[in-house]
Amino acid sequence: MSVLFATICVIFATLLKYYTMKSFSYSFVLLFVSFFSFAQKHDFVPPVKIPLILNGNFGELRPNHFHGGIDIKTNGTTGIPIYSIADGYVSRISVSSSGYGNALYVTHTSGYTSVYAHLEKFSPVIAEWVKDQQYSKEEFEVNLFPGWGRFSVKKGEEIARSGNSGSSGGPHLHFEIRETDSEHPTNPLSYGFKINDTSKPVASNLYVYPVSEKSHVQKSFKKQRFELVYFNGAYRPKGQVSISGWNKLGFGIDAVDYLDGNWSKCGIFKMELHVDSLLINSFEMDELDFGKMRFINSHIDYDEFMRSGKKIHKTFIDPGNKLGIYKKTKNRGVFDFDDGKKHEVLIVISDIAGNSSKIIFNINSTEEVPVPQDVYTKLFEYDSENSFENDEVELDIPEGALFTNLKFNYKKTPSIANTYSNIHKLQDKYTPLYKSFDVKVKPVSLPERLQDKALLAVVDLSSGSFSSIGGEYSFGWVRASTRAFGNVCVVVDTVAPSITPLSIKEKKTLMEPGQIRFKIKDKLSGIKSYAGFVDDKWVLFELDDKSSVIKYKFDEHIAKGKQHKIKLSVEDHKQNINVYEASFYY
Repeated sequence: MSVLFATICVIFATLLKYYTMKSFSYSFVLLFVSFFSFAQKHDFVPPVKIPLILNGNFGELRPNHFHGGIDIKTNGTTGIPIYSIADGYVSRISVSSSGYGNALYVTHTSGYTSVYAHLEKFSPVIAEWVKDQQYSKEEFEVNLFPGWGRFSVKKGEEIARSGNSGSSGGPHLHFEIRETDSEHPTNPLSYGFKINDTSKPVASNLYVYPVSEKSHVQKSFKKQRFELVYFNGAYRPKGQVSISGWNKLGFGIDAVDYLDGNWSKCGIFKMELHVDSLLINSFEMDELDFGKMRFINSHIDYDEFMRSGKKIHKTFIDPGNKLGIYKKTKNRGVFDFDDGKKHEVLIVISDIAGNSSKIIFNINSTEEVPVPQDVYTKLFEYDSENSFENDEVELDIPEGALFTNLKFNYKKTPSIANTYSNIHKLQDKYTPLYKSFDVKVKPVSLPERLQDKALLAVVDLSSGSFSSIGGEYSFGWVRASTRAFGNVCVVVDTVAPSITPLSIKEKKTLMEPGQIRFKIKDKLSGIKSYAGFVDDKWVLFELDDKSSVIKYKFDEHIAKGKQHKIKLSVEDHKQNINVYEASFYY
Protein backbone atom coordinates (compact mmCIF):
# COMPACT_ATOMS: atom_id res chain seq x y z
CA MET A 1 0.00 0.00 0.00
CA SER A 2 1.39 3.40 -0.96
CA VAL A 3 2.08 6.10 1.63
CA LEU A 4 -0.46 8.36 -0.08
CA PHE A 5 -3.22 5.75 0.03
CA ALA A 6 -2.43 4.97 3.68
CA THR A 7 -2.74 8.67 4.47
CA ILE A 8 -6.13 8.77 2.77
CA CYS A 9 -7.32 5.83 4.88
CA VAL A 10 -6.31 7.68 8.05
CA ILE A 11 -8.26 10.74 6.90
CA PHE A 12 -11.38 8.64 6.29
CA ALA A 13 -11.05 6.95 9.68
CA THR A 14 -10.87 10.36 11.35
CA LEU A 15 -13.96 11.56 9.47
CA LEU A 16 -15.94 8.57 10.73
CA LYS A 17 -15.68 9.89 14.27
CA TYR A 18 -17.58 13.08 13.36
CA TYR A 19 -20.41 11.77 11.17
CA THR A 20 -23.30 9.41 11.74
CA MET A 21 -23.43 6.64 9.19
CA LYS A 22 -26.59 8.11 7.67
CA SER A 23 -25.20 11.58 7.09
CA PHE A 24 -21.72 10.31 6.31
CA SER A 25 -22.59 7.85 3.54
CA TYR A 26 -22.98 10.41 0.75
CA SER A 27 -20.06 12.52 1.95
CA PHE A 28 -17.92 9.43 2.26
CA VAL A 29 -18.56 8.42 -1.33
CA LEU A 30 -17.73 11.88 -2.66
CA LEU A 31 -14.60 12.21 -0.55
CA PHE A 32 -13.42 8.70 -1.36
CA VAL A 33 -13.84 9.22 -5.11
CA SER A 34 -12.09 12.58 -4.87
CA PHE A 35 -9.16 11.35 -2.80
CA PHE A 36 -8.81 8.08 -4.68
CA SER A 37 -8.81 9.91 -8.00
CA PHE A 38 -6.09 12.21 -6.69
CA ALA A 39 -4.07 9.21 -5.54
CA GLN A 40 -4.50 7.38 -8.83
CA LYS A 41 -3.51 10.47 -10.80
CA HIS A 42 -0.08 10.26 -9.18
CA ASP A 43 0.11 6.47 -9.16
CA PHE A 44 0.45 5.67 -12.87
CA VAL A 45 2.93 3.02 -13.98
CA PRO A 46 5.06 3.67 -17.08
CA PRO A 47 3.60 2.47 -20.40
CA VAL A 48 6.81 0.52 -21.15
CA LYS A 49 9.22 -1.49 -19.02
CA ILE A 50 12.33 -0.20 -20.75
CA PRO A 51 14.07 3.01 -19.60
CA LEU A 52 12.06 6.12 -20.47
CA ILE A 53 14.27 7.88 -23.02
CA LEU A 54 12.50 10.56 -25.03
CA ASN A 55 12.98 11.93 -28.52
CA GLY A 56 10.08 14.34 -28.18
CA ASN A 57 8.37 16.06 -25.25
CA PHE A 58 5.09 17.76 -24.45
CA GLY A 59 4.48 21.16 -26.04
CA GLU A 60 7.35 20.78 -28.48
CA LEU A 61 6.91 22.92 -31.60
CA ARG A 62 5.72 20.88 -34.60
CA PRO A 63 4.30 21.92 -38.00
CA ASN A 64 0.82 23.38 -37.39
CA HIS A 65 0.57 21.98 -33.84
CA PHE A 66 2.17 21.60 -30.47
CA HIS A 67 3.23 18.08 -29.57
CA GLY A 68 0.43 16.71 -27.41
CA GLY A 69 2.41 14.00 -25.63
CA ILE A 70 5.83 12.48 -25.21
CA ASP A 71 7.67 10.25 -27.70
CA ILE A 72 9.33 7.31 -25.98
CA LYS A 73 12.21 5.63 -27.78
CA THR A 74 11.84 1.87 -28.33
CA ASN A 75 15.47 1.00 -29.05
CA GLY A 76 14.96 1.58 -32.78
CA THR A 77 12.70 -1.46 -33.07
CA THR A 78 9.01 -2.33 -33.12
CA GLY A 79 7.19 -4.91 -31.02
CA ILE A 80 8.00 -3.58 -27.53
CA PRO A 81 5.17 -4.49 -25.09
CA ILE A 82 2.90 -1.55 -24.17
CA TYR A 83 1.10 -1.51 -20.81
CA SER A 84 -1.93 0.32 -19.48
CA ILE A 85 -0.76 2.89 -16.92
CA ALA A 86 -3.78 2.28 -14.65
CA ASP A 87 -7.06 0.36 -14.37
CA GLY A 88 -9.65 1.40 -16.90
CA TYR A 89 -11.34 0.41 -20.14
CA VAL A 90 -10.54 0.84 -23.83
CA SER A 91 -12.81 3.71 -24.86
CA ARG A 92 -11.52 4.33 -28.39
CA ILE A 93 -9.53 2.50 -31.06
CA SER A 94 -8.26 4.28 -34.14
CA VAL A 95 -6.67 2.83 -37.27
CA SER A 96 -5.33 5.29 -39.82
CA SER A 97 -2.78 5.38 -42.63
CA SER A 98 -1.54 8.73 -41.30
CA GLY A 99 -1.59 10.67 -38.04
CA TYR A 100 -1.52 8.40 -34.98
CA GLY A 101 -1.71 5.23 -37.09
CA ASN A 102 -2.86 2.41 -34.82
CA ALA A 103 -3.88 4.02 -31.52
CA LEU A 104 -5.54 2.95 -28.26
CA TYR A 105 -7.35 5.20 -25.77
CA VAL A 106 -7.84 3.92 -22.22
CA THR A 107 -10.20 5.80 -19.90
CA HIS A 108 -9.38 5.65 -16.18
CA THR A 109 -11.53 6.27 -13.10
CA SER A 110 -9.22 9.14 -12.11
CA GLY A 111 -10.74 11.40 -14.76
CA TYR A 112 -7.89 10.90 -17.19
CA THR A 113 -7.51 9.04 -20.48
CA SER A 114 -4.18 7.61 -21.63
CA VAL A 115 -3.33 7.42 -25.33
CA TYR A 116 -0.89 5.03 -27.02
CA ALA A 117 -0.13 5.76 -30.69
CA HIS A 118 1.90 4.54 -33.71
CA LEU A 119 1.34 0.98 -32.50
CA GLU A 120 2.36 -2.08 -34.49
CA LYS A 121 -0.56 -4.16 -33.26
CA PHE A 122 -3.18 -4.40 -30.53
CA SER A 123 -3.50 -7.20 -27.99
CA PRO A 124 -5.00 -10.33 -29.64
CA VAL A 125 -8.55 -9.92 -28.29
CA ILE A 126 -8.69 -6.26 -29.33
CA ALA A 127 -7.06 -6.95 -32.71
CA GLU A 128 -9.62 -9.66 -33.52
CA TRP A 129 -12.54 -7.34 -32.73
CA VAL A 130 -11.04 -4.47 -34.75
CA LYS A 131 -10.50 -6.73 -37.75
CA ASP A 132 -14.12 -7.89 -37.58
CA GLN A 133 -15.22 -4.25 -37.62
CA GLN A 134 -12.99 -3.48 -40.61
CA TYR A 135 -14.42 -6.35 -42.62
CA SER A 136 -17.94 -5.42 -41.59
CA LYS A 137 -17.43 -1.83 -42.76
CA GLU A 138 -15.12 -2.83 -45.65
CA GLU A 139 -12.75 -0.06 -44.53
CA PHE A 140 -9.15 -0.15 -43.39
CA GLU A 141 -9.36 3.19 -41.59
CA VAL A 142 -11.77 2.99 -38.66
CA ASN A 143 -12.51 5.05 -35.55
CA LEU A 144 -14.18 2.77 -33.02
CA PHE A 145 -15.73 3.38 -29.60
CA PRO A 146 -16.13 -0.01 -27.84
CA GLY A 147 -17.85 1.43 -24.78
CA TRP A 148 -17.47 0.65 -21.12
CA GLY A 149 -17.08 -3.02 -20.24
CA ARG A 150 -16.06 -4.51 -23.60
CA PHE A 151 -12.31 -4.26 -22.99
CA SER A 152 -11.54 -3.69 -19.31
CA VAL A 153 -7.83 -3.47 -18.49
CA LYS A 154 -5.77 -3.54 -15.33
CA LYS A 155 -2.82 -1.39 -14.38
CA GLY A 156 0.29 -2.92 -15.93
CA GLU A 157 -1.66 -5.14 -18.33
CA GLU A 158 -0.20 -5.49 -21.82
CA ILE A 159 -2.54 -3.89 -24.34
CA ALA A 160 -0.43 -3.53 -27.50
CA ARG A 161 3.00 -3.64 -29.11
CA SER A 162 4.97 -0.56 -30.17
CA GLY A 163 5.34 0.25 -33.84
CA ASN A 164 5.92 2.82 -36.54
CA SER A 165 2.41 3.24 -37.98
CA GLY A 166 0.76 6.43 -39.20
CA SER A 167 2.88 9.55 -39.60
CA SER A 168 5.61 8.26 -37.31
CA GLY A 169 9.13 9.21 -38.37
CA GLY A 170 10.63 6.05 -36.87
CA PRO A 171 9.82 3.34 -34.31
CA HIS A 172 8.63 4.86 -31.01
CA LEU A 173 5.63 5.15 -28.70
CA HIS A 174 3.66 8.40 -28.72
CA PHE A 175 2.07 8.61 -25.27
CA GLU A 176 -0.47 11.09 -23.88
CA ILE A 177 -2.47 11.72 -20.73
CA ARG A 178 -5.67 13.68 -21.41
CA GLU A 179 -8.36 15.05 -19.15
CA THR A 180 -11.27 12.81 -20.03
CA ASP A 181 -14.03 15.44 -19.90
CA SER A 182 -12.25 18.21 -21.83
CA GLU A 183 -10.04 15.88 -23.90
CA HIS A 184 -7.21 18.36 -23.26
CA PRO A 185 -3.77 16.73 -23.32
CA THR A 186 -1.72 17.39 -20.19
CA ASN A 187 2.02 17.14 -19.66
CA PRO A 188 2.80 13.47 -18.92
CA LEU A 189 6.02 14.44 -17.15
CA SER A 190 3.99 16.06 -14.36
CA TYR A 191 2.77 12.61 -13.19
CA GLY A 192 5.98 11.32 -11.68
CA PHE A 193 7.43 9.22 -14.52
CA LYS A 194 11.18 8.93 -14.01
CA ILE A 195 13.12 10.89 -16.64
CA ASN A 196 16.76 11.78 -16.06
CA ASP A 197 17.13 15.50 -16.72
CA THR A 198 19.78 17.75 -15.21
CA SER A 199 20.49 19.62 -18.46
CA LYS A 200 19.52 23.27 -18.89
CA PRO A 201 17.72 24.56 -21.99
CA VAL A 202 20.00 25.96 -24.71
CA ALA A 203 19.40 29.28 -26.51
CA SER A 204 21.09 30.08 -29.82
CA ASN A 205 19.43 33.18 -31.28
CA LEU A 206 17.54 36.27 -30.14
CA TYR A 207 15.08 38.05 -32.44
CA VAL A 208 13.81 41.60 -31.92
CA TYR A 209 10.61 42.63 -33.73
CA PRO A 210 9.21 46.09 -34.51
CA VAL A 211 5.54 45.72 -33.55
CA SER A 212 4.02 49.12 -34.41
CA GLU A 213 4.20 51.28 -37.53
CA LYS A 214 6.80 53.54 -35.93
CA SER A 215 8.92 50.82 -34.31
CA HIS A 216 12.46 50.15 -35.45
CA VAL A 217 15.39 47.98 -34.36
CA GLN A 218 18.90 49.18 -35.20
CA LYS A 219 17.07 51.79 -37.33
CA SER A 220 15.48 49.02 -39.38
CA PHE A 221 11.72 48.43 -39.64
CA LYS A 222 12.33 44.68 -40.05
CA LYS A 223 13.07 42.10 -37.39
CA GLN A 224 16.71 41.68 -36.41
CA ARG A 225 18.53 38.50 -35.38
CA PHE A 226 21.32 38.40 -32.79
CA GLU A 227 23.43 35.30 -32.23
CA LEU A 228 23.71 34.32 -28.57
CA VAL A 229 26.74 33.06 -26.66
CA TYR A 230 26.95 31.71 -23.11
CA PHE A 231 28.99 34.04 -20.89
CA ASN A 232 29.11 34.70 -17.16
CA GLY A 233 26.11 32.52 -16.29
CA ALA A 234 23.74 33.68 -19.06
CA TYR A 235 23.20 33.80 -22.80
CA ARG A 236 24.04 37.21 -24.26
CA PRO A 237 24.27 38.76 -27.76
CA LYS A 238 27.58 37.75 -29.38
CA GLY A 239 30.23 40.45 -29.27
CA GLN A 240 28.33 42.36 -26.57
CA VAL A 241 26.21 43.94 -29.29
CA SER A 242 24.39 47.06 -28.20
CA ILE A 243 20.78 46.78 -29.38
CA SER A 244 18.98 50.00 -30.14
CA GLY A 245 15.26 50.32 -30.70
CA TRP A 246 12.29 52.61 -30.59
CA ASN A 247 8.64 52.33 -29.67
CA LYS A 248 6.83 48.99 -29.29
CA LEU A 249 9.08 45.95 -29.57
CA GLY A 250 8.66 42.21 -29.12
CA PHE A 251 11.18 39.41 -28.80
CA GLY A 252 11.70 35.86 -30.00
CA ILE A 253 13.89 33.04 -28.72
CA ASP A 254 15.45 30.18 -30.67
CA ALA A 255 15.78 27.60 -27.88
CA VAL A 256 15.66 23.85 -27.29
CA ASP A 257 16.07 21.50 -24.34
CA TYR A 258 18.08 18.31 -23.98
CA LEU A 259 17.61 15.41 -21.58
CA ASP A 260 20.51 13.60 -19.95
CA GLY A 261 22.37 11.21 -22.25
CA ASN A 262 20.16 12.10 -25.20
CA TRP A 263 20.86 14.37 -28.16
CA SER A 264 17.23 14.58 -29.29
CA LYS A 265 16.08 18.20 -29.36
CA CYS A 266 13.09 18.73 -27.09
CA GLY A 267 10.96 21.82 -26.42
CA ILE A 268 11.13 24.19 -23.49
CA PHE A 269 8.45 23.99 -20.80
CA LYS A 270 8.30 27.57 -19.50
CA MET A 271 9.29 31.10 -20.49
CA GLU A 272 9.28 34.37 -18.54
CA LEU A 273 10.00 37.79 -20.02
CA HIS A 274 11.09 40.62 -17.71
CA VAL A 275 11.89 44.22 -18.65
CA ASP A 276 13.54 46.24 -15.87
CA SER A 277 12.56 43.45 -13.43
CA LEU A 278 8.88 43.75 -14.42
CA LEU A 279 7.23 40.52 -15.60
CA ILE A 280 5.83 41.25 -19.07
CA ASN A 281 4.77 37.80 -20.27
CA SER A 282 5.09 34.09 -19.51
CA PHE A 283 3.89 30.79 -20.87
CA GLU A 284 3.82 27.20 -19.61
CA MET A 285 3.38 23.96 -21.53
CA ASP A 286 1.25 22.19 -18.91
CA GLU A 287 -2.04 21.71 -20.79
CA LEU A 288 -3.13 22.15 -24.41
CA ASP A 289 -6.39 22.33 -26.34
CA PHE A 290 -6.64 20.36 -29.59
CA GLY A 291 -9.18 22.88 -30.84
CA LYS A 292 -6.56 25.64 -30.66
CA MET A 293 -3.46 23.79 -31.87
CA ARG A 294 -3.11 25.84 -35.08
CA PHE A 295 -2.58 28.97 -33.00
CA ILE A 296 0.99 27.68 -32.85
CA ASN A 297 1.46 29.52 -36.16
CA SER A 298 0.87 32.75 -34.24
CA HIS A 299 2.96 31.71 -31.24
CA ILE A 300 6.00 31.07 -33.44
CA ASP A 301 7.65 33.30 -36.02
CA TYR A 302 5.84 31.63 -38.93
CA ASP A 303 7.71 33.62 -41.58
CA GLU A 304 11.05 32.46 -40.18
CA PHE A 305 9.85 28.86 -39.95
CA MET A 306 8.75 28.83 -43.60
CA ARG A 307 11.99 30.41 -44.81
CA SER A 308 14.64 28.74 -42.66
CA GLY A 309 12.90 25.97 -40.71
CA LYS A 310 13.77 27.63 -37.38
CA LYS A 311 11.07 27.36 -34.70
CA ILE A 312 11.14 30.63 -32.77
CA HIS A 313 9.07 31.18 -29.61
CA LYS A 314 7.69 34.71 -29.79
CA THR A 315 7.51 36.30 -26.33
CA PHE A 316 4.69 38.60 -27.43
CA ILE A 317 1.12 37.68 -28.32
CA ASP A 318 -0.63 38.57 -31.57
CA PRO A 319 -4.09 40.12 -31.02
CA GLY A 320 -5.77 37.14 -32.73
CA ASN A 321 -3.86 34.51 -30.76
CA LYS A 322 -6.24 32.68 -28.38
CA LEU A 323 -3.87 30.10 -26.90
CA GLY A 324 -4.35 29.33 -23.22
CA ILE A 325 -0.69 28.71 -22.41
CA TYR A 326 0.04 32.32 -21.41
CA LYS A 327 -0.05 32.68 -17.62
CA LYS A 328 0.87 36.26 -16.80
CA THR A 329 0.98 38.98 -19.41
CA LYS A 330 1.15 42.74 -19.61
CA ASN A 331 0.35 44.54 -22.88
CA ARG A 332 0.44 41.11 -24.59
CA GLY A 333 4.19 40.92 -24.00
CA VAL A 334 4.94 44.13 -25.93
CA PHE A 335 7.06 46.84 -24.28
CA ASP A 336 7.20 50.49 -25.38
CA PHE A 337 10.82 51.68 -25.57
CA ASP A 338 10.13 55.37 -26.18
CA ASP A 339 11.76 57.14 -23.24
CA GLY A 340 15.36 57.48 -24.43
CA LYS A 341 16.67 55.24 -21.63
CA LYS A 342 18.53 51.93 -21.42
CA HIS A 343 16.39 48.97 -20.37
CA GLU A 344 17.54 45.57 -19.15
CA VAL A 345 15.68 42.59 -20.61
CA LEU A 346 15.74 39.18 -18.96
CA ILE A 347 14.23 36.07 -20.52
CA VAL A 348 14.18 32.89 -18.42
CA ILE A 349 13.56 29.56 -20.13
CA SER A 350 13.00 26.37 -18.11
CA ASP A 351 12.28 22.68 -18.49
CA ILE A 352 9.75 20.76 -16.41
CA ALA A 353 12.53 19.38 -14.19
CA GLY A 354 13.29 22.92 -13.01
CA ASN A 355 16.50 23.45 -14.96
CA SER A 356 16.59 27.03 -16.29
CA SER A 357 18.72 29.35 -18.42
CA LYS A 358 18.82 33.12 -18.66
CA ILE A 359 19.05 35.37 -21.72
CA ILE A 360 20.18 38.88 -20.74
CA PHE A 361 20.56 41.94 -22.97
CA ASN A 362 19.87 45.66 -23.04
CA ILE A 363 17.65 47.73 -25.31
CA ASN A 364 18.79 51.32 -25.77
CA SER A 365 15.74 53.44 -26.49
CA THR A 366 16.87 55.88 -29.18
CA GLU A 367 14.63 58.13 -31.22
CA GLU A 368 11.96 58.07 -33.86
CA VAL A 369 13.07 57.85 -37.50
CA PRO A 370 11.03 58.59 -40.65
CA VAL A 371 8.72 55.72 -41.57
CA PRO A 372 9.03 54.58 -45.21
CA GLN A 373 5.91 54.48 -47.34
CA ASP A 374 4.36 51.03 -47.43
CA VAL A 375 2.68 49.96 -50.67
CA TYR A 376 0.00 47.26 -50.52
CA THR A 377 -3.30 46.30 -52.16
CA LYS A 378 -5.72 46.30 -49.22
CA LEU A 379 -5.69 46.28 -45.42
CA PHE A 380 -7.26 43.18 -43.89
CA GLU A 381 -8.25 43.46 -40.22
CA TYR A 382 -7.88 40.37 -38.05
CA ASP A 383 -11.15 40.86 -36.11
CA SER A 384 -13.49 41.18 -39.09
CA GLU A 385 -14.42 39.48 -42.35
CA ASN A 386 -12.23 40.44 -45.32
CA SER A 387 -12.60 40.06 -49.06
CA PHE A 388 -10.92 40.85 -52.34
CA GLU A 389 -12.16 40.45 -55.89
CA ASN A 390 -11.63 41.36 -59.51
CA ASP A 391 -12.80 39.90 -62.81
CA GLU A 392 -10.69 36.76 -62.45
CA VAL A 393 -10.39 35.96 -58.76
CA GLU A 394 -12.41 36.31 -55.56
CA LEU A 395 -11.56 35.46 -51.98
CA ASP A 396 -13.56 35.67 -48.77
CA ILE A 397 -11.67 35.44 -45.47
CA PRO A 398 -13.77 34.82 -42.35
CA GLU A 399 -13.33 36.68 -39.09
CA GLY A 400 -10.71 34.99 -36.95
CA ALA A 401 -8.68 33.62 -39.85
CA LEU A 402 -5.90 36.18 -39.36
CA PHE A 403 -3.76 36.53 -36.26
CA THR A 404 -3.06 40.23 -36.79
CA ASN A 405 -3.86 42.95 -39.31
CA LEU A 406 -2.50 42.16 -42.77
CA LYS A 407 -1.36 44.49 -45.53
CA PHE A 408 -2.62 42.22 -48.28
CA ASN A 409 -0.86 42.18 -51.65
CA TYR A 410 -2.17 40.88 -54.95
CA LYS A 411 -0.45 40.44 -58.31
CA LYS A 412 -1.45 38.72 -61.55
CA THR A 413 1.02 37.06 -63.91
CA PRO A 414 0.39 35.19 -67.19
CA SER A 415 -0.47 31.51 -67.26
CA ILE A 416 2.24 28.89 -67.68
CA ALA A 417 2.29 25.42 -69.21
CA ASN A 418 -0.42 23.04 -67.95
CA THR A 419 -2.54 25.81 -66.39
CA TYR A 420 -5.97 27.05 -67.43
CA SER A 421 -5.91 30.50 -65.82
CA ASN A 422 -3.59 33.35 -65.08
CA ILE A 423 -1.44 33.01 -61.97
CA HIS A 424 -2.93 34.92 -59.04
CA LYS A 425 -0.43 35.81 -56.33
CA LEU A 426 -2.49 36.01 -53.14
CA GLN A 427 -0.18 37.49 -50.52
CA ASP A 428 2.54 34.84 -49.91
CA LYS A 429 3.10 31.46 -48.27
CA TYR A 430 4.89 33.12 -45.34
CA THR A 431 1.65 34.56 -43.89
CA PRO A 432 -0.13 32.18 -41.48
CA LEU A 433 -3.88 31.61 -41.29
CA TYR A 434 -5.95 29.99 -38.55
CA LYS A 435 -9.09 29.31 -40.58
CA SER A 436 -9.64 28.35 -44.19
CA PHE A 437 -10.92 30.92 -46.68
CA ASP A 438 -12.95 30.51 -49.85
CA VAL A 439 -11.33 31.34 -53.16
CA LYS A 440 -12.55 31.08 -56.73
CA VAL A 441 -10.67 31.61 -59.98
CA LYS A 442 -11.99 32.22 -63.48
CA PRO A 443 -10.52 29.63 -65.86
CA VAL A 444 -9.18 30.58 -69.29
CA SER A 445 -9.65 28.33 -72.35
CA LEU A 446 -10.89 25.41 -70.27
CA PRO A 447 -12.60 22.86 -72.58
CA GLU A 448 -16.05 21.76 -71.49
CA ARG A 449 -14.93 18.12 -71.46
CA LEU A 450 -12.36 18.99 -68.76
CA GLN A 451 -14.58 21.03 -66.46
CA ASP A 452 -15.20 18.13 -64.07
CA LYS A 453 -11.42 17.53 -63.91
CA ALA A 454 -10.58 21.13 -62.96
CA LEU A 455 -9.22 22.13 -59.57
CA LEU A 456 -7.19 24.88 -57.95
CA ALA A 457 -3.51 24.46 -57.19
CA VAL A 458 -0.63 26.47 -55.79
CA VAL A 459 2.25 26.67 -58.24
CA ASP A 460 5.92 27.03 -57.38
CA LEU A 461 7.04 29.38 -60.15
CA SER A 462 10.70 28.46 -59.74
CA SER A 463 10.15 24.73 -60.33
CA GLY A 464 6.81 24.71 -62.12
CA SER A 465 5.45 22.13 -59.67
CA PHE A 466 1.86 22.12 -58.44
CA SER A 467 0.32 21.45 -55.04
CA SER A 468 -3.39 20.65 -55.07
CA ILE A 469 -5.89 22.82 -53.20
CA GLY A 470 -8.82 20.89 -54.64
CA GLY A 471 -12.19 22.33 -55.60
CA GLU A 472 -14.88 22.04 -58.23
CA TYR A 473 -15.96 23.81 -61.41
CA SER A 474 -19.24 25.69 -60.94
CA PHE A 475 -20.96 28.37 -63.06
CA GLY A 476 -17.82 29.51 -64.84
CA TRP A 477 -15.49 29.46 -61.80
CA VAL A 478 -13.33 26.92 -60.04
CA ARG A 479 -14.02 27.17 -56.31
CA ALA A 480 -12.14 25.74 -53.32
CA SER A 481 -11.30 26.32 -49.68
CA THR A 482 -7.74 26.68 -48.47
CA ARG A 483 -5.72 27.59 -45.40
CA ALA A 484 -2.69 28.97 -47.20
CA PHE A 485 -1.92 31.93 -49.41
CA GLY A 486 0.24 31.55 -52.52
CA ASN A 487 0.31 31.54 -56.33
CA VAL A 488 -3.11 30.10 -57.21
CA CYS A 489 -4.20 28.86 -60.63
CA VAL A 490 -6.56 26.44 -62.39
CA VAL A 491 -5.22 23.05 -63.47
CA VAL A 492 -6.83 19.78 -64.53
CA ASP A 493 -6.25 16.22 -63.39
CA THR A 494 -6.95 13.57 -66.02
CA VAL A 495 -4.32 11.05 -64.93
CA ALA A 496 -5.36 8.05 -62.86
CA PRO A 497 -3.30 6.96 -59.85
CA SER A 498 -0.41 4.60 -60.53
CA ILE A 499 -0.36 1.03 -59.21
CA THR A 500 2.99 -0.72 -58.97
CA PRO A 501 2.94 -4.40 -57.92
CA LEU A 502 5.64 -5.34 -55.42
CA SER A 503 4.67 -8.97 -54.83
CA ILE A 504 3.38 -10.27 -58.17
CA LYS A 505 5.52 -10.81 -61.28
CA GLU A 506 3.98 -10.61 -64.74
CA LYS A 507 0.52 -10.69 -63.17
CA LYS A 508 0.78 -14.39 -62.39
CA THR A 509 3.62 -15.26 -60.01
CA LEU A 510 3.45 -14.53 -56.27
CA MET A 511 6.90 -13.37 -55.14
CA GLU A 512 6.27 -12.87 -51.40
CA PRO A 513 4.91 -15.62 -49.15
CA GLY A 514 1.81 -14.78 -47.17
CA GLN A 515 1.12 -11.29 -48.48
CA ILE A 516 0.56 -9.03 -51.49
CA ARG A 517 1.92 -5.47 -51.64
CA PHE A 518 1.46 -2.56 -54.04
CA LYS A 519 2.74 0.99 -54.22
CA ILE A 520 -0.01 3.48 -55.12
CA LYS A 521 0.53 7.15 -55.95
CA ASP A 522 -1.31 10.09 -57.46
CA LYS A 523 0.52 13.12 -58.85
CA LEU A 524 -2.04 15.89 -58.34
CA SER A 525 -5.46 15.67 -56.71
CA GLY A 526 -4.48 12.84 -54.36
CA ILE A 527 -5.86 9.37 -53.67
CA LYS A 528 -9.46 9.41 -52.49
CA SER A 529 -10.12 5.70 -52.03
CA TYR A 530 -8.93 2.20 -52.82
CA ALA A 531 -10.38 -1.29 -52.56
CA GLY A 532 -8.88 -4.75 -52.99
CA PHE A 533 -10.70 -7.97 -53.80
CA VAL A 534 -9.62 -11.60 -53.88
CA ASP A 535 -11.97 -13.89 -55.80
CA ASP A 536 -14.45 -10.99 -55.92
CA LYS A 537 -14.54 -10.66 -52.11
CA TRP A 538 -13.31 -7.53 -50.30
CA VAL A 539 -10.10 -8.09 -48.34
CA LEU A 540 -8.25 -5.92 -45.85
CA PHE A 541 -5.50 -3.92 -47.55
CA GLU A 542 -3.57 -1.76 -45.09
CA LEU A 543 -2.12 1.56 -46.30
CA ASP A 544 1.03 3.23 -45.01
CA ASP A 545 1.03 6.87 -46.15
CA LYS A 546 4.76 7.29 -45.52
CA SER A 547 5.73 4.71 -48.11
CA SER A 548 2.55 4.78 -50.24
CA VAL A 549 2.51 1.00 -49.86
CA ILE A 550 -0.64 -1.06 -49.31
CA LYS A 551 -0.51 -4.71 -48.30
CA TYR A 552 -2.87 -7.58 -47.69
CA LYS A 553 -1.62 -10.17 -45.21
CA PHE A 554 -3.27 -13.46 -46.13
CA ASP A 555 -5.86 -14.44 -43.52
CA GLU A 556 -8.86 -16.71 -43.12
CA HIS A 557 -10.60 -14.90 -45.96
CA ILE A 558 -8.38 -16.59 -48.55
CA ALA A 559 -8.27 -20.36 -49.06
CA LYS A 560 -4.96 -22.16 -49.40
CA GLY A 561 -3.92 -24.51 -52.18
CA LYS A 562 -5.74 -22.97 -55.13
CA GLN A 563 -5.57 -20.34 -57.85
CA HIS A 564 -6.90 -16.88 -56.95
CA LYS A 565 -7.86 -13.68 -58.75
CA ILE A 566 -6.91 -10.32 -57.29
CA LYS A 567 -8.36 -6.95 -58.23
CA LEU A 568 -7.22 -3.57 -56.88
CA SER A 569 -9.10 -0.36 -57.69
CA VAL A 570 -7.66 3.08 -56.84
CA GLU A 571 -9.51 6.39 -57.36
CA ASP A 572 -8.28 9.98 -57.01
CA HIS A 573 -10.28 13.09 -56.08
CA LYS A 574 -11.14 13.81 -59.73
CA GLN A 575 -12.77 10.43 -60.35
CA ASN A 576 -9.79 9.04 -62.28
CA ILE A 577 -9.69 5.30 -61.62
CA ASN A 578 -6.97 2.71 -62.17
CA VAL A 579 -7.67 -1.03 -61.87
CA TYR A 580 -5.06 -3.75 -61.54
CA GLU A 581 -6.00 -7.41 -62.04
CA ALA A 582 -3.89 -10.55 -61.78
CA SER A 583 -3.99 -14.21 -60.77
CA PHE A 584 -1.77 -16.13 -58.40
CA TYR A 585 -1.51 -19.46 -56.65
CA TYR A 586 -1.54 -19.71 -52.85
